Amino acid sequence: MEHIIWNIDPLMVSFMGLKIHWYGVLFAVAIASGYQVMKRIYVREGLDVDSLDNLLIYCAIGIVVGARLAHVVFYDPSYYFSHPLKILAIWEGGLASHGGGLGAIVALYYYRRQVQLPFLYLLDRLAIATAIFGFFVRMGNFANSEILGVPSDKPWAIIFQRIDMLPRHPAQLYEGFTYLGIFITLWLIYRFTEMKQKQGAIFGLFLVLVFSARFAIELIKEKQAEYAHDWAISTGQMLSVPFLLVGIALLAIPYLKRR
Repeated sequence: MEHIIWNIDPLMVSFMGLKIHWYGVLFAVAIASGYQVMKRIYVREGLDVDSLDNLLIYCAIGIVVGARLAHVVFYDPSYYFSHPLKILAIWEGGLASHGGGLGAIVALYYYRRQVQLPFLYLLDRLAIATAIFGFFVRMGNFANSEILGVPSDKPWAIIFQRIDMLPRHPAQLYEGFTYLGIFITLWLIYRFTEMKQKQGAIFGLFLVLVFSARFAIELIKEKQAEYAHDWAISTGQMLSVPFLLVGIALLAIPYLKRR
């Protein structure tokens, strides 16, 4: 059976020593798209749009630092602890989304002290922006031929020629388009329902949807952490469980309080 062969060069442009990678471009698009979603929300709710510049800076730093540290600690600790300077080499790849999420939450905590808005109120709105952010990041992973799925004979399987000649599940696309669907769902809920009045509910729903999907998609991903190859669950699934439990609690609490 014929399969799509994916062999795009991760390097988008190289000019006079300047190298621009597809992943970097798509990561920048991810940040810009999330910023535009937050800007639209701020305009709708009459909030200070100028303060979003600080949120953008804090979140960009929090996401990168958090994602890098999580990758170092949970996915390849033996290598990085043996080569500590490599921890700084983020251009070589290695960002874990769970850590990026925690980094964004910490960044938002510092931001809310400036704008004097409730923390859960901000988390609800940032969750919508984070979903579209995740879509573009996974497209960057696809461009890089990384976060591979397991071999498959499905007609939509893709051969990542830079890695090997095995047709595989395009796990990056599964995850990316799931995040896009979650973004659309959360945006419609925000616009047309009263859930946004229940602080923490939208963020809770975001966590439940994202990490349920992440847990399921991990079943058809190659395990990324060497030490977890013999485990029943992957590192990504293990890290998803706490987020999922917090999401269930945040989603349920506002309705239990009402009763």
